[in-house]
Parts: sequence; C-alpha cells; structure tokens
Amino acid sequence: MYFVFRKDYTEHKENPNEILDADKRYIVGAGINTLDYEQRVPALVEAGADVLCIDSSEGYSCWQKKTLDFIRKKYGDSVKVGAGNVVDRDGFMFLAEAGADFIKVGIGGGSICITRETKGIGRGQATALIEVAAARDEYFEKTGIYVPICSDGGIVHDYHMTLALAMGADFMMLVRYFARFDESPTTKLNINGTYVKEYWGEGSNRARNWQRYDLGGKSKLSFEEGVDSYVTYAGPLKDNVAKSLYKVKSTMCNCGVTNIPDLQKNAKLTVVSSTSIVEGGYHDVMLKSAVQNNR
Repeated sequence: MYFVFRKDYTEHKENPNEILDADKRYIVGAGINTLDYEQRVPALVEAGADVLCIDSSEGYSCWQKKTLDFIRKKYGDSVKVGAGNVVDRDGFMFLAEAGADFIKVGIGGGSICITRETKGIGRGQATALIEVAAARDEYFEKTGIYVPICSDGGIVHDYHMTLALAMGADFMMLVRYFARFDESPTTKLNINGTYVKEYWGEGSNRARNWQRYDLGGKSKLSFEEGVDSYVTYAGPLKDNVAKSLYKVKSTMCNCGVTNIPDLQKNAKLTVVSSTSIVEGGYHDVMLKSAVQNNR
C-alpha cells in the first residue's frame, strides 16, 4: 500500500503506480535542513525532486515552521514536504497546522541513535506512535485533511514492521534494515570471519551532520548523538524484502485483514512481560546447528 502526500487527501490508495510520477518515473525524495533551505530547496526542486523531508532530530520547533512557510510561500502545494521528528500530539498538531504533508514520529529509537543517552530527550516508540496516530485521526476528523505519519526507529525484527503499522503508522523509515544489503553504498567487510557492512548515525562525528545536530551552526559537532557501527551483512535486497513482506502479510492474515486500515482497526495490541518474550522464542532445547558447530 502506498500513500500520496497531498494536502486534500481523504482516503487511502492501494495503487502501486502511485510511486510513479506523471512521466512514469519513480518518485525521488531529498532531505533538507532548517539552515540553508532557501538555497537548497530551489536547487532540489529544479533538479527534479518530488518530495522533500526536513531532516531533524526535533521537529517541534519554530525553525521547521519557518522552513515550511518558505516552501508554501514560494511553491504553494506543488512541492510535497514532510517534517519531524515528533513524539506526541502537540508536536504533530504543530507541524500539521504549519503545512506538513507527512510527519515523522520517533526520537532516540534508531539503532545508531544515542539522543536519549546524551540528552534525555525521546520517548518509547510504541507510546509515541500510538499517541501521534490518534492525533492524526483527530486532525482528519476536524479538518478533512489526512496527514500520513512515518514511524522512524524501533524496528529490530520483521514483525516490528507489522506492529508499527497496527499502531497507526502509514509507512516506516528502515535505515538499519536496508543498510545490511548489497545495494547499500557502504563498504562490505570481513570482521572476525563475519561479513558486515558499515553503518553510522547522522549525529556521529563520522557523518558530521552539524546542520542537523549542532546548536550554533559550527562546522563540527559539540557532542555526538549517533554511533559509528557495523551491521551484519544480509545479501541482496530483493530476496530479503520479499521475505519481510511475506511475514507482514502472514501476520495480517492471522489478524483477519487484507489491508493496512483494517489492520489498524482490528488488530488487538497487548502489553507482554519479559517472561512472555522468552517463551515466544525457542527455549529449553539445544539447537542441532549449535551442537554440530561445537563438535
């Protein structure tokens, strides 16, 4: 299922052609910040970008509103732009009313993010997503404008994708997931006999994304909010994505639904204990593969 980022959008579309433009080309998005947007946005639009996204760890700010105001004044609704990140109703309402076409949800939940450790800023992804999804529905009821939300962070296993969708996400940001594949642009290495790919956070010194993370517009980070790391190599994208999507569809079938809106309406969410998590995997057995490898 794909969602079109339109201000007057009032219903979901289930048409794969929605990821193509009028000339049947794939839609391309680009990230912008709240410092040089007056130069960056016109250059990206001229280059043919279809969707822009304000790339910030904190979206509930006057700087994002100024960026959105600039885009709306110069381009009206012809340029689609997302904003974020936010973790509550107030943040969503602020950006929706400022004119965002979609809004990203999540602070500190990414696998390489240490914002919660360094600044104490953030919120559990499930809690944030459920509250923002309720705000999105409230805003739609009040205005007739449906603003899709993107769940950014907290995806460890494939089933977490289905959980995010059930909690209200319209789509997801899956950076670590895609960083593992052949198609990602990072280097594949062999570390202690295991193939890995490099993966680092935008708030790390390696990325040096001071436009996003520094307060004073300096050319270096005051401190890091992300780590430089490796992820286990997972092979080609095609096979892995097909398997992940099959799992999502299988879980939806178990819930008795065939589309995302029905999943969000009919899925039953429950809090589980740590013991429940343990018993949900294999336990009290020895795997044959582990025994054979130790011989």
